[in-house]
Parts: sequence; C-alpha cells; structure tokens
Amino acid sequence: MKKISKSLILLCTIAPLVAFGATPDKPASTNLTTKPATNLGALFAEVVAKGKGVEIKRNELDSEVVNTRAIMTARGYPVPPDLEAQALKSLIIKQLILGKATEADRAKGKATFEDRLAKLQKEAKLTDEEFNKRISMQLFGGQTREQWNKQNIEQATIPVVLQRELNIKVTDDDVKKFYDSPTNVASFEQPEMVRASHILLMTQDPDTKAPLSDEQKAAKRKQMEDILKQAREGKDFAELAKKYSEDPGSKDKGGEYTFPRGQMVPEFEKTAFSLKTNEISDIIETQFGFHIIKLSEKIPAKKVEFEKIKDEIHDALVQQAIQKQFLAYADKLRKDANVEILDEKLKGADLMLAPPKSAEGAVPPAAPAK
Repeated sequence: MKKISKSLILLCTIAPLVAFGATPDKPASTNLTTKPATNLGALFAEVVAKGKGVEIKRNELDSEVVNTRAIMTARGYPVPPDLEAQALKSLIIKQLILGKATEADRAKGKATFEDRLAKLQKEAKLTDEEFNKRISMQLFGGQTREQWNKQNIEQATIPVVLQRELNIKVTDDDVKKFYDSPTNVASFEQPEMVRASHILLMTQDPDTKAPLSDEQKAAKRKQMEDILKQAREGKDFAELAKKYSEDPGSKDKGGEYTFPRGQMVPEFEKTAFSLKTNEISDIIETQFGFHIIKLSEKIPAKKVEFEKIKDEIHDALVQQAIQKQFLAYADKLRKDANVEILDEKLKGADLMLAPPKSAEGAVPPAAPAK
C-alpha cells in the first residue's frame, strides 16, 4: 500500500520475522529495585480493558508497547506520542478478530508462518542451527521462542480471518491484470544489481560506536592484509567471512549481499560494481571499517518474472481490499463488544478508529534476485 492507516500499521505490527540483518538488542533493564514488591503479581494481572470476548491485562499492554516501539522504529515508521493508547486499541482489535478465527483460519495462519520461515531460511542459506540462532537474536525482554512463534502465527492468522469475514476474493485473473497493466510497469522493474560477499573488520567500538585508536586500526588493517592474502591464495571466501567478518548481518551467510545502487555506502558500492565476476577487491575503508569484497554475479536490470511476483501481488491486492473495509469493520467489532477502559490514565483514550479512506493502488516491491 502506498498509504496505510496508523491503526492498520499497529494491528499488523509483528515480531521481527525478517529483521535478520539487525544486531540483537540487549535485554531491557527494569526499574525494579531490591525492595520487596508485594503487589507485583496483582499489578501484572491488572485488567486495563475488557468487553465481550476481550480482556487486556497490564503486562500484555506493556509488552505490546515495547514491541511496537522497537518494530516501528526498525521499519522507519514514526512512533506516535499516544503509543500506549494506540497499542491498547491494537490489542483490543487483535483479540476481537482472533475471536472470529475458525480452526481452518488458524491452520492456514500457521501454515503461512511456517512457509515464511522456510523461505527465509532458504534465502539466507543458513543451516537449521544457524537459522535458529538468528531467530534467538530477535527475542528480547524475556520472550521465549514459543511465545515468538505464537505471536507470529496469530499475526499471520489475522489477514486470513479478515479476508473470510469481509468476503474478499482476489482471482488469478485479477493478479495477472494488475501485473500486465501499463500503469504498473515501473513497479516490477528490477534495477541492475550485484551479488557480492565481503569481510569487514570494524574500526569502531561495536557498543559505543567510538573510533578505535590509531594503534588498534593499524592492527585491524594488518589482520585484513593477512585475510586478503588467504583469499587470493584460493581459500574459500565464504568460510573466511564466517570466521573473520565482524558484520553480524552477513557473516553467517558467507558475507553475501544482493543489492542495487543506492543501498550501500559510496565506497562499498563503487568497488562492488566495478569488480569483474569472481574478482576480489583491494582493502577499502568505509565509516564502518576495512572491507574486502568478492563479486559473484552482476544481475542486469529486468522486469521481474510474473511467477516470482504473483504471490506478492495477490497479497497486496488482498491487503488493499481489506483496507477499504477494515476501519469500519474494526469499529463495529469494538462497539458490539462494548469495550470498557478500566485504566484511569487511559480512560479518556479515543477507541474510535478514523473513518475509512479510499485506498490507493497497491504496488508490491520487486522480488529479490535469486
């Protein structure tokens, strides 16, 4: 969608299923002291909102606020000043929609989640052990893998329920028509890209981002010179990256990235696009540190094949159709449930969603190069 309502963004905010390039967050510290908190259990169990088929507890709302803030920030969405009220609204709507879910809906949601995981693992070229380790990096604040799975399965179930409840049908002909439309040609143009691997030795402290001393930088450069020598002598570049690289977003997959122009820092991009296939660069320095780059493939600009993008088009058209009806449907659910806010601070929160607006054309992104 070109435009998505804030309420729909909050509703569809999910555990960071695809944020595998990010470094793990440190567990959030609490403000609890060693003073006994005799009422702590009661506080966590406090009900902040309830209605027919819905009950939101304080610990659920606090968790939603923390997760939503982290995910919206990671995705580049502005965090609203009334985040707690918005998160409460989101939880209420989620519970009401999931209350409509059938066994078939839940089975489909689970299958969708599992398919996404399998696709992510395949694209990342990770072993089961490496993949599970990467997922564990996404868990924070005491969240378990089981809780993460449950959260993602529920999020995958929500659009299934909405599609059925709102009687939304998108046919294969609808998808092909969208793909073939002259007005959508630019949406499926994949720019020139390169598939390249790199090894990074950082010249800044990974925690404080402060630059290393000249002596430390000199030691890093000398280490990189030795790594470059090994690579040019025929050592497997991917294995060298897994062993030495300090880029957490790529080292587990042999340092590999596939990217168009405009995504990497200038020095990195210029070098990667100037290499010949299987050529290894000299040592280059960027704001992050010292790199060596090996080019694996140059991918010319082209229109993404229909078979690679059809599922994304289908999902985008379903999302577009959902948005047209979502706000009115969600408000009806809330009114029918007669939801009451019990938290004093949130009692004045407006649970009404904005009136529905006309949705613009859905433009799914080009499929990544394979």
